[in-house]
Formats: sequence, C-alpha cells, structure tokens
Amino acid sequence: MSGDAARGPTPVSTTRSSGEIAAGEAHTLSVDEVASALTTAPGRGLGDAEAAERLAASGPNSLAVTGGPGVVRRLIGQLHNPLIYVLLVAAAVSAALGEGVDAVVIGGVVVVNMLVGYVQESRAQRALEALSRIVPTETTVVRAGVARRLPVEDLVPGDLVRLTAGDRVPADGRIADARLLEADESALTGESEPAAKHTDRLPSGTLLADRANMLYSGTVVARGSGELLVTATGTRTQLGEIQRLVAATEPEATPLTRKLARFARWLTLAIVVVAALTFGVGLARGLPVADMFTAAVALAVGAIPEGLPAAVSIVLAIGVVRMSRRKAVVRHLPAVETLGSTTVICTDKTGTLTENRMTVTALAAGSRGPVLGVREAGAAQDEALRQTLLAGVLCNDAEPRGTADGRRVAAGDPTETALHRSAAGAGLDPVALRDRHLRWDVLPFTSERRLMGTVHTGNVGYVKGAVEEVLARCGSELDARGLRAPVDRVSARHLHGALVDRGLRVLAFARIEPGTGSVAERIERGDLTLLGFQAMQDPPREDAAAAVRACHDAGIEVKMITGDHAGTARSVGAAVSVVEAGPGIPVLTGADLERLHGDRLDAAVGRTALFARVSPEQKLRLVRSLLRQGHVVAMTGDGVNDAPALRQADIGVAMGRGGTDAARQAADMVLVDDRFASIESAVEEGRGVFDNLRKFLAWTLPTNVGEGLVVVAAVLAGVGLPILPVQILWINMTTAVLLGLTMAFEPREPGIMSRPPRPPRQPLLTAGLLRRICLVSALLLGAAFLTYEWELGAGASPDEARTSAVAVFVAVQIAYLISCRTLDATVLTTRLGRNPVLVPSVAAMVGLQLLFTYLPGMNVLFGTAPIGIAAWLRALGIAALAFAVVEADKLLWAVLRRR
Repeated sequence: MSGDAARGPTPVSTTRSSGEIAAGEAHTLSVDEVASALTTAPGRGLGDAEAAERLAASGPNSLAVTGGPGVVRRLIGQLHNPLIYVLLVAAAVSAALGEGVDAVVIGGVVVVNMLVGYVQESRAQRALEALSRIVPTETTVVRAGVARRLPVEDLVPGDLVRLTAGDRVPADGRIADARLLEADESALTGESEPAAKHTDRLPSGTLLADRANMLYSGTVVARGSGELLVTATGTRTQLGEIQRLVAATEPEATPLTRKLARFARWLTLAIVVVAALTFGVGLARGLPVADMFTAAVALAVGAIPEGLPAAVSIVLAIGVVRMSRRKAVVRHLPAVETLGSTTVICTDKTGTLTENRMTVTALAAGSRGPVLGVREAGAAQDEALRQTLLAGVLCNDAEPRGTADGRRVAAGDPTETALHRSAAGAGLDPVALRDRHLRWDVLPFTSERRLMGTVHTGNVGYVKGAVEEVLARCGSELDARGLRAPVDRVSARHLHGALVDRGLRVLAFARIEPGTGSVAERIERGDLTLLGFQAMQDPPREDAAAAVRACHDAGIEVKMITGDHAGTARSVGAAVSVVEAGPGIPVLTGADLERLHGDRLDAAVGRTALFARVSPEQKLRLVRSLLRQGHVVAMTGDGVNDAPALRQADIGVAMGRGGTDAARQAADMVLVDDRFASIESAVEEGRGVFDNLRKFLAWTLPTNVGEGLVVVAAVLAGVGLPILPVQILWINMTTAVLLGLTMAFEPREPGIMSRPPRPPRQPLLTAGLLRRICLVSALLLGAAFLTYEWELGAGASPDEARTSAVAVFVAVQIAYLISCRTLDATVLTTRLGRNPVLVPSVAAMVGLQLLFTYLPGMNVLFGTAPIGIAAWLRALGIAALAFAVVEADKLLWAVLRRR
C-alpha cells in the first residue's frame, strides 16, 4: 500500500484539476493554499455560476447505490446447487411417469429453498443503501458571501460550509475557521472521544484519525462551530471510499454453507452414479424400462434428503430465537452455526468491552495523594479534595439535568459530564453548586491553550486542563485543612505519571485567587493554587473480563481492534483479560500494519491481540489475514468504518444501541445491548446449534442411505421394491418434520464451552459420523428388506409386506432418535436436559403411521394395507434391537478412545 493508505482510506481519484485538490493533500496545506487550489474566495465561497459548472462536472454530492441483479435473476440464481439439479430431474421424471404426488412434493421443496436464499442475499444491497443515508439533507453554505440553506447534493469542491454543534458534516473538507470546534468521528475512525479541531497545517504523514484540521462526511460536530472548505464530495469522500470497499468486498461463505455445498456435490455424484448403475443392472437382467425408471426415481428420492435444506433452516431458526433471548439478533441464518465454529473474535473496544461513558475513577489532592475512588474522596475530611470536586462542577460547560435512574445526569462534552457525575457520586449537588456560584467570566478551552478558566461569585475562579499547563501556572497548593502551601512539582508529576500508567486520562484543577483583571490575565500571571487531580477512563464493563476468559477457555482467541491510542489499548486489553497485565504488552498500530505484507503480516497478526489507530482498510486487511490463516472470524463493530470488515468476516457482529445503520446492515448479527458478554453467550448458543445439526444429520442420513440401499438390493436380488417411491416420500417428509426437527429443541449438553472449537477444515461428516451412518443404514436395510421378505413368505400380500417394512423403518427411526440425543455417550447414563417436543412429536408420528396403515384413503394413495398386531410387535422388537446395537457401539468406541 502507499503512504496515503497508512493514513486511512482516500478518495479514488487523485487527479488535480480546476477547483480540486489531490487526494490526501488538503491537511498539508494552509487555508489560503487550499482556497487558492480550489479557486474560491475565503469568507465568500463560490459564486452561483461557478458552483453550477462544478456541479455539472463533478456530479451530485451523494453516494450512488448500484441496483444489483433483478428479482428474477436473484431467484433463478438460488437454483444453482447440485442437489437442486437432481431434485428437479427427479420431479420431472416423476411427473412424466404420472407420479403427481412425488413431483409436487419435490417441487415444493425446491421453491421453499429458492425463496429462503433470495431473502438472505438481499442484505448486501441494504448495507450500501444504509451508507447512502448517512449524509444530511441540507446544510448552510456561503455562496458569494451570502449564507443560505442548500441541499447537500448541491455541494461542490470549493464551497464554504458553516457548521455548529449537532450538525452532521455533509462533505470532506479543510477547516477554514474553528471556534472551540470538536467533532465526533467515532463512526469513521473509531476514536472514542470527540476530536479537537484547528486550522493549522499538518505534516503529510499524519494519520486520518489525527488530521485535526479536516472534517469528514458523516461525522458530527460535537462542540463549537466552524467553517469548512469542501475538498471532496460524493464518492470521492472518505465515506465514499468505505462504500467502495463494502461494494468490492465479497462476503465469505460460512463454514456451514461451504460444508453443505461440498456435501451436496459428493452426494449428487454418488446418487447419479448409483442410480445409473442400478438402472443398467436392471436392464441387463431383462427388467422393463419403466420399472427401472421407477426404481431409479425411488433411489434418487430415497437417497436425497429432501427435507434437509428446510430442516437446517428450521434448526438454525430455533437457534435464532434462543439467541434473541440472550440479546443477540441474527439477521443471517447460517451465522447461528458460524458462531459455534468461531476460532477468533475481533472485537471493538468502545461500548463493547467498555461502558462507552467517560467516568472518573480516581482523585488525588495536590501532590500529596493518596489516590482515592469517588466515594472515598467524598467521605474524606480533605478540603483540597472537596475543592477539586467543586472546580470540576464550576469550571464546566456541561448542563446538569437532574437525575435519571437515581443518578445525576448532565448534557454536554463526555469529559465534562463525567466531572458532574464525579461530584454527585461524592455527595455534592451540581445543580445547587451552580446556582450558588454564578459565573462572571470565562476563558474557553482551546486545543492550543489546553486549559479552561472561570470566575464566579466572590471573585474566586477555577481552572481545569492538561496537567503540564495547569501545574506550570501554580505557585502553591491547598492542603487538607484548606491552607496554601508551596507546591511540590516533582511529587505532582510523579503522581500524574502513576495515573497515566494506569491508562487514565488526567485533568488538573486549580483555584484562581481573588484579584483584578480578566480571567485570562489572572491565569497568565501564574497566581494559581493547585487543588488536585481527577483521572477518568471509559471503564471496562463488569462482565467483559469474565466473558473474554470464557472465550479463552473455549479455545477462542480474542483480538481487540480500536481507533484509540496504543496506551489505551494496552490498559483496556489488560483490564478485560484480552492480554495478561504486565510490562511490554505488544500492540500493533495502523502505521505498523502498513509496513507489513504477506507472510510477515500474517505472522504479526497471528501473535498479536491488540491493534490501535487502525483505518477501515487496515481492519479489512486484518480480517483477510486471519481468514488466510484458516480461522473462522467473528468481527464486531459499530461505525461506518467497520462495515467493510463486518461484511468480509465469516460473521459480522454489529452494535444495536450505539451502532450505525450501515454497520447493522452489513452485519450478520446485532447485539441488542452492545455487550461482549452477549457475544460469548451467542457463541455458546451457536455451539449448541451445531451440535443439534450434527444430531439431525446423524439421524436423517441413515434413513436416506438405507432407503437407497433397499432399492439397490431389490434390483440386484431381482425382487419387487420393498418400499415404493411414494412411500419413501412419506417416510422422508413425515419423519423429517415430526421426528428430525425435535433435534432443534435439544438443550445444550454440559461442558459445551470447555471444549476447543471445531477445526475449520473439519468436514461436515467426520469419520465417526460416517461410521455411525453406515451402521444404522445397514440396520435399516436389513430390517426393512428382511421384514418384507418375511411377510411375503408368511403369506402377506405385497401391499401388506410393504406396509410392514415401512412400519419397521419408522420404528427404528424413533428408537434411533432417542439414541441421537447424545452422539458420543450412551443416553442411558448421560444426564440430559428436557426436550419439550420429543414425546408429543413421537406420539404424533405414531398417530400418522396408524392413519397411513388403516385409513382407506391413505391405502389408495400410498399403496398400503392394514397389518396385524404381530407385525407391530415384530417392528417394536427390531427397533429395540437396533437401539441396543447403537448404544453398544457408543460404549465400545468410548472405551477405545480412552485407550
């Protein structure tokens, strides 16, 4: 990547023409140089004629959203699946042979799967549309010296825009005038606090998050006011570049989707080969062509798990419901299972691991210390501490707003509202204090001055600001009794350093002694008395550390990616157990990432858990690096800058409360409460969902394989089909719904979060699962085929024999269903939770089977006949035997594994 990439995404075009500035240069130029390059007049803006010409040349200031494929093409695209091809052929052959029921049922399954895929595919388009809605609709523009409200679409490079607190920035631009200007750029840069802005030029290597003389489209003016010379509009803005990244990013197929696709290809090939061989063998034996077509269709219908796609969707949907109860809303069904196979979670810091609320956590009086908590400071008999809290309330522009939920609240800058809460937590009343000490004069905070001063009733003033600036102007400090004493600058700096080492942001407070002159003159005279320090941070969530440790115990790596500084990343990362506390915690910054490529990048990303000051493109590089290394990646984010990485990851997780609409639309899952603990809960649910999917596959595939083997065995033996195609459909569709779907309601097994994640390359059908499928398929083949031949030999009609064979098939499936509640341990000794639908579903299946056997209309439709009690008893006996064989197999392999 180029040097500009190190500073964040830059507009696509870098060609300079009339009224334009090359990408990434505006922050390196003075205001006059920018105005000259844009051929505009500072303070007057463009003329209407010039603006109209530029609008025609550059196009509207909007983000274009491509339409994408039409509805019909997207629907037809869902049919591109090998199993669907075979189902379509089977439906066509069934219809040609007059098997209308078969054709309709198979066609219905195809339609359902097509609709589900279509709905899921639409989320990418919605992500791009959400980005286009971020810019405001109108803004104040100065044209020919006259300020007016204009649609943002009419903005062009060279326009002069006026902005005040609360305005959303309509385009990228160079700040021409700044009056206490601060911008909330968290959605773009990930920086958790508003960034102070100024008009000075900056070096060419300045990172995007540090370009304090620029404003970017989609960010918000948090404080103050200013004027902006527009340098880029529409798709040339940073927001437009992020949209381009989202549009160019192909979402990764989920592990389940990839494995199901691989399974579908192999199964399709196997079905086609076996059906063709069966057809050829039948013809070679002189059997009628029509009969062989019927046998081939029966084989295809039996071997293809028609209910699998719908069943998988339902199993995942049940997981969605369970996750929603744990504050995680899933937008993309396969994401449920993906969470269960996650090997790396890349998490944002602000609002996810932390409270997203600046909070004072430590106070100290003068240079003396000790460092106390807010409540301890309120209880201490120390006048310097009381004055420090008082100064935090009075030298403050935030407005106290009473209480909410029993806590004092204030509106304004996050740092200043934190000082209000600090005073309230120590037992003071900010509203009463403000009423008692009216403000007479103020020296506003600026990024150059780095302090603020106020004077109140009684001609006493207070100052707050950066420790270095305040301490340099203090000639004395206040002791515990309220008396002035010489200031100990060495001890004060040592105390400040200790607080900074804890990852805290420290403000110093001082008192302006009564005197004459303006507040600015009194501060510059240096006649200040040091009161103390208040140190604050965005505190870690109480449950974050435990949730991170639970992920580590489950074998999941947690990597924290933030737009904040490296020191903050180290402090928070250690506090929430992402890394172990101690000296020399490694952090990779955006600048570090720009120097790494290929294998060096992958190695560094693999061994590092903390990343700071990263741009949207770099987040995307991090995700792609982890994917290259074979990880299943979950990525969390809340800002516009997170959208490309959210879309690229195996599963994107957006924040529901503090997240932008663009992030939510690009993600697969949304956290209602923005807590990392909810991710850990969702991973636990995801593992449970995958376990239930495995149980469903372990239960349903032997049925399909067994049905296919029955057909093949009949053809090879030269006998009639023990089970007809329409009866196979009956078994597949009724048992899949009434029996198989009970697996979706199975509770999580104990210890699910104490085992490592599944290897990402582990196939859907493991060796153990294949062995189980072969065993049960053989049991079903033997049970059905021998029952059919036994009944014929005992004098039963073919319809009666087939009905008995179907009864045996269903009885064995019910017995095996109970065994599948746990795949690796015997159900007779495992403590399993309650499945609320198991007994009702089995009862319903038994009732349907009785109708299938004894209802005359069903006899005509499915070719069945009533059977006697002896046939039912034999079916129950065979089912009990099959259950015993499977349980014995579990015990045997458990013993072998221990050895």
